[in-house]
Amino acid sequence: MKILVIGSGGREHALVWAISRGSSDRQIYAHPGNAGILDIARQAEMGGGSVSEIADFAVRSKIDLVVIGPEQPLVDGLTDVLQSRGIAVFGPSAAAARLEGSKVFAKEFMLRHGIPTAYSVTVDDAETAFSAIAKGEFGYPIVVKAEGLAAGKGVIIAGDATEARQAVTDLMVDRKLGTAGARLMIEECLVGRELSYLVFSDGRDYSPMPVAQDHKRAFDGDKGPNTGGMGAFSTPGLLDETLEREIQRRIVEPSLAGAVADGFPFRGVLYCGLMLTAGGPMVLEYNVRFGDPETQAILRRMESDFGELAFSVARGELGKTRPVWSSQTSTCVVLASSGYPGTYQTGKVITGLPEAGHLPQIVVFHAGTKRSVEGQVMTSGGRVLGVTALADDLEVASRQAYQAVNLIDFDGKQYRNDIGHS
Repeated sequence: MKILVIGSGGREHALVWAISRGSSDRQIYAHPGNAGILDIARQAEMGGGSVSEIADFAVRSKIDLVVIGPEQPLVDGLTDVLQSRGIAVFGPSAAAARLEGSKVFAKEFMLRHGIPTAYSVTVDDAETAFSAIAKGEFGYPIVVKAEGLAAGKGVIIAGDATEARQAVTDLMVDRKLGTAGARLMIEECLVGRELSYLVFSDGRDYSPMPVAQDHKRAFDGDKGPNTGGMGAFSTPGLLDETLEREIQRRIVEPSLAGAVADGFPFRGVLYCGLMLTAGGPMVLEYNVRFGDPETQAILRRMESDFGELAFSVARGELGKTRPVWSSQTSTCVVLASSGYPGTYQTGKVITGLPEAGHLPQIVVFHAGTKRSVEGQVMTSGGRVLGVTALADDLEVASRQAYQAVNLIDFDGKQYRNDIGHS
């Protein structure tokens, strides 16, 4: 079987790694990949990687399955084009991808199908946004969200009116996130424990994954700006059975049924970003793909063949293949470039990767990396590596992950010291 994985981050390295652990007769291709991915997979030569170039490569190379990691190709309709050319795809259609591509669309979908979520208003210009803030109906803190895709950086929690107005100015006036901030949602700030709940869905059946908890803030103690994620852990017991069933009944099942009712049966990974409030679980946002770094933590616990599962989802046969998960705990600590999520430098030499990778139960997933002409692994992004450990409990998994972290170095290495502890 020939499998093509689209993407270049830590999530995609985890996907390639998981696929490679299955049947030995697989040929894995990747585009664009990174230094770690391309140690496992073949580089898919296809130019810039537009939707048409990816489809042409898949047909020309007789690819059996395409696994799409990032959200942008899904929103751009890559799944639809590939399927029209007879290729199986792990990832939702463009219509279903709107659940992530537009926060306004997602909010309207939730309200239409009775899915619990925060109260919000949508604004189309800065003047209306400033007026909504001035009314003071939300209280503080208040959440300002860019409508479009923003790589995990489009949500700002403002502590007072001054910060809220600055968020509007940054997003809507100065366009610091480009067109993603052309429309905004101003939303009440939910209080509780944040949790990522992910399920596989083939449009009919669904299968839950182990629960993971992400750490979004840049600094220890959940301080600093939001990022794409500075670490995650997945451990048994994050949810009791009663609460998990409530999440499935009130959120997952209505979401999947709503997608069918609205004409876009969901096939792929539905990621429900939740806040466990005093009034019950509520949806903060949907993603239509694996999270990053949740994927690294979750797939470390998968004992069955992910490639087989992905192919079953793509064919609408999830009911025939149920994943098997380890009862152990995983912790992923992200190493980032100094300055992330703001301005940062790249091209720094990374040392200590072999030493860290040889530690028991450690897998180092590459995110923002590339190889120099001389073969050295260099930094090439904000989030650089995801150091992931598997152990019998959370304390041990976190300790082992940080042991590996201490063996890896590059100029400006930045990371949180409390992943799995806060």
